[in-house]
Amino acid sequence: MAKDAPSPRVRQNFDSNWKFHLSDVQDAEQAEFDDREWRVLQLPHDWSVEQPFSKEFASGTGYLPGGVGWYRKTFDVPSEWQGREVTVHFDGVYRDSQVWINGHHLGTRPYGYAPFSYRLTPHLKPGEANAIAVQVTRNEVADSRWYPGTGIYRHVWLTVTDPTHVDHWGTFVTTPRVTQERADVLVSNEVVNRNSEDIELLVATVLIDSDGQQLSEQSSTATIASGGSETLAHWHQVAEPQLWSVDTPTQYTAITKIFAEEQLIDEVRTAFGIRTYYFDPEEGFFLNGEPLLIKGLCMHHDAGVVGAAVPDEVLEYRLRLAKSLGANAVRCSHNPMAEELYTLCDQIGLLVMDEAFDEWELGKRKWVKGRNVGQAKRFGYNKDFEKWAERDIEAMVRRGRNHPSIILWSIGNEIDYPGDPYVHPESFDPGAPPIDDGSPRTTRLAVVAPRLIAAVKRHDPTRPVTMALSNMPASNDIGLANMLDVAGYNYQEQFYQQDHADFPGRVIYGSENGRSPRSWQAVVDNDFISSIYLWVGFDFLGEANEWPNHGSQAGVFDTRGFLKPESHWLKAAWSEEPFVHCFVTETRQERQGRRRWLQFADEPRSWNGQQGEPVSLMIVTNCEEVKLQLSDQELEPDMNRFGSFLSTTVDFQPGELQVIGLNDGKQVATDTLHTVGEAAKLQIKPLTDTPFVAGESQDVALVEVRVTDADGNVVSNAEAEVHVEVTGSGRLLGVDNGDQNDTTPLKSPRKTTRDGRLLVIVQSTRGSEPVRVTAAAEGLEPAELMLPDEP
Repeated sequence: MAKDAPSPRVRQNFDSNWKFHLSDVQDAEQAEFDDREWRVLQLPHDWSVEQPFSKEFASGTGYLPGGVGWYRKTFDVPSEWQGREVTVHFDGVYRDSQVWINGHHLGTRPYGYAPFSYRLTPHLKPGEANAIAVQVTRNEVADSRWYPGTGIYRHVWLTVTDPTHVDHWGTFVTTPRVTQERADVLVSNEVVNRNSEDIELLVATVLIDSDGQQLSEQSSTATIASGGSETLAHWHQVAEPQLWSVDTPTQYTAITKIFAEEQLIDEVRTAFGIRTYYFDPEEGFFLNGEPLLIKGLCMHHDAGVVGAAVPDEVLEYRLRLAKSLGANAVRCSHNPMAEELYTLCDQIGLLVMDEAFDEWELGKRKWVKGRNVGQAKRFGYNKDFEKWAERDIEAMVRRGRNHPSIILWSIGNEIDYPGDPYVHPESFDPGAPPIDDGSPRTTRLAVVAPRLIAAVKRHDPTRPVTMALSNMPASNDIGLANMLDVAGYNYQEQFYQQDHADFPGRVIYGSENGRSPRSWQAVVDNDFISSIYLWVGFDFLGEANEWPNHGSQAGVFDTRGFLKPESHWLKAAWSEEPFVHCFVTETRQERQGRRRWLQFADEPRSWNGQQGEPVSLMIVTNCEEVKLQLSDQELEPDMNRFGSFLSTTVDFQPGELQVIGLNDGKQVATDTLHTVGEAAKLQIKPLTDTPFVAGESQDVALVEVRVTDADGNVVSNAEAEVHVEVTGSGRLLGVDNGDQNDTTPLKSPRKTTRDGRLLVIVQSTRGSEPVRVTAAAEGLEPAELMLPDEP
């Protein structure tokens, strides 16, 4: 057999050279339609973030518009594709998409977060130009409780195979037994035959390790009828397996090869991890036999100024920020994410709770004039749930079931929320909005849930099914919580102890929690609680309050990915590395009447004040001791400690204040505050060290623009309007100041610094000219940076 022949399967990125028009157009689906005047762009694309904010749109979705848009792409089909199978795959189109090829309607997909594919083969013209057209309709912008984006906002792929091939998402790798000595690996493949005749096949699977060394090979023969399919499974053994974990995310690869008459006709490579995990109702979560506290962040799918069209590098940057904070898990809130998120979590070592829906048969409130203000709307996915829910959840599971990072399938978020839309006599939230007349009882949830659970289990019986529940009295009464393999509790720490006693054997975990240390303490204090998923990892667009606020400010990080001052306690609590960080806080008298549990001064990271006047400090640390030095003079102020926090007061003298963390009397961590002068200049600092290569790669670079004094110290109270320009073979994707109340258009190159800093995102374009980023502001020395083409 020609086992070393190159794979006949072709998978092409299909993102480039699409044409776009914002508004409905008659006959745009036809192959001969004249689109020469349309805008040319690269996918992913979110057209809503390109538009200005307006009070006429819905607060829930960030005061940004929707509408109807068309995408078209003309592409050549080589003559050698004659007789081959050609499929187009969309990882996500929001929403109500319809797709045509050469004027032939392929189908529609209402749910904007579901990946889907269409077979192009019957309608292609080999050797000629072919036209694919996509219509996206989102006229009702109050269609979500947060910002969803609009358009083809994820990647598109084209796959070319033999008529007989492994079906899309047709490979499933499981590891039923794992010990230190060996791992059993089962590789199953769904093989389809679109030939006009029956075919005899040899199907082989090969396992290779992370170094590319072959470990095992198994094969079997089958005869598949014309138009039929068959699933073939092979059992392998791996000696002394390298286990996938959050610290050592080692992966293996299963290679599936199909031969017909000794000719290789298809090959598929599937990455997978060897690991075990389980939830214990008394002792929590175990990964590879070792207990592990899940330190999770909930994540929405948008990323500030780029909206829902998030470049892979921006997504990776955010996930690595979460990891560096000490997090080891993310929750997809509240919908399936881009394929790249799961791949990155596999590589970085982050556990994933994947989630299907935020609503089922009935719509939740979508606020129009601000959260809990005025009359809400209920239009949303609910209108499509009955027809599409099982297909959408199956797509989520089949796409993701080989990712070792995924440990939970969630069939819904807060579907049981009190009065929104289901009601129950024991709902515990008296502060919820008034219940609508005729609202259905929560008992309906106990009818729907088994359908979704079964849909998950049909395609992956190996992972537990969960829900993020928000109304435990109701969910307990109707038996909903007991239907789940593990039960997620959203903001319901008060029920942990009682439910643990009332429902022995139930696995309880925190599926969504507040950001104060009290939420983490509930995990630390209860062995049977395995996790926390903080709401939320990053500020996101939508779920807004009244104008001009256009996005949530509940993030541990802001939209730029900058850690908020009040979030540093997480670094102390979650990180295994010695850590110390110091801030200037307001005095107790100044904090009176404020609801936030920790209030920082306007310049929390500068050592400024009046000579001899007291300055209040808050120190966050996981070190045993802390000492202070002011301009090399050791200070001995009184310190009050509560958990990771120390508070003290120091009389101001200009200079450098150094905070030193000690373990066993030895210096293990330091932090420094400087006396900061007047704003004098701008600086540009790269935030990633990956090479930025102009041309076809569409690389993305993230840089930080800073307002500094003459000595280079950040002036954190500076409010300078900065103009950013990109020249050479690159383009500006956005400038972000992290201010969710700034209604400057998201794509504007001019933004006012919020804390003396801005995030700038640059993407490469065709060409080979060096890419230069420049920043200028009135009264400040400008700055420029040449993006490196080497690490």
